[in-house]
Amino acid sequence: MSTEALAAPSPSIDLARAKRQGLRVALAVTLGFSLGLVNGSVLPFLAPLFATQFLLASYNPPGLRQGLGTVLLIFIVGALLIFLTGLLGERPLVLLPLLWLCYFSCFFAQGRRVGGAGPALMLVIAIVVPLLDILQRDLGESIVLVLAKAVSIGLLLAWGAHAVFPDLGPAPVAPAPLPRAELGSVTHQAMVSGAILLGMVALCLIDSRLATAMVIPITVASLLSQFELGMSSRTAAALIVINLLGGVVASLAFTVIELRPSLLWVILILLTVSLLFAGRAVMGAVTGKVFGGGLTTFLILFGLGVSPLPGETPELFSTRIAYVLFAVLYALCMASLFWPRPRNASH
Repeated sequence: MSTEALAAPSPSIDLARAKRQGLRVALAVTLGFSLGLVNGSVLPFLAPLFATQFLLASYNPPGLRQGLGTVLLIFIVGALLIFLTGLLGERPLVLLPLLWLCYFSCFFAQGRRVGGAGPALMLVIAIVVPLLDILQRDLGESIVLVLAKAVSIGLLLAWGAHAVFPDLGPAPVAPAPLPRAELGSVTHQAMVSGAILLGMVALCLIDSRLATAMVIPITVASLLSQFELGMSSRTAAALIVINLLGGVVASLAFTVIELRPSLLWVILILLTVSLLFAGRAVMGAVTGKVFGGGLTTFLILFGLGVSPLPGETPELFSTRIAYVLFAVLYALCMASLFWPRPRNASH
């Protein structure tokens, strides 16, 4: 499958509904990121990233009970991860298996297509919490508070985007659940994906040169969520190109902001880029994963650039691209080596 094939909408997609969904994502990203910068947020990309996950998970807005339940669950899990990281930070042989169990659960839920945006949000939090709690202790406020505010704002952004661009027609049909016959493959894949992600998180914790390279494990998690068993080489190549494109666009955008540092330029860049990526991210399951991953990469890199973490200096253009390229190559090589082979694969 080529990049053009990925960009082509599925015949079952309602184009009018898809356009409204793309506008929702663009609005949430632009407004959420801009508000984060104005308010001095340490991680301004988190709230729009969470809002994007909510919006790309379904054409329907999150229900009140679902949204509040997600916020509460993430708050509890985030607090638990902080407690475990603080308690076991000096005993990695105990901490790392617990992190793997969390990653495995998230990948398994994604493989079984349950939980909506919850598993993707949990993956981001289970990556961010250990890295920030161990390597970045001078954030100015607790990590739990940062996460709770980001998730809550992301949920409000998703609801607000649906209010501004409401759907007028009937709700689309939900995707069919994964057949039970594939449960074994999903379990195996989730176990391996959890181990692959854990290896990268451990590397970032050990290697001081990668201490601020949060984009690497998050990109790895995003790619492992995008890959499919039996994916063709062309589809995989298009996936890699689009994720790299997100990094290139983020670096170019950061260069523009360095030359013309103004909120207006930030807003224009966010609106343009989010419209380009979101317009494709809502066009079907495979396309949505690929372009959604590219948008995720852009948000993280651009966010870390315009509002770096305490003690971090902005990296060079080549360094930021190298981070994304490293994450892409690592995820692709490890998945091709250790993922289960599809049943129809030739031996």
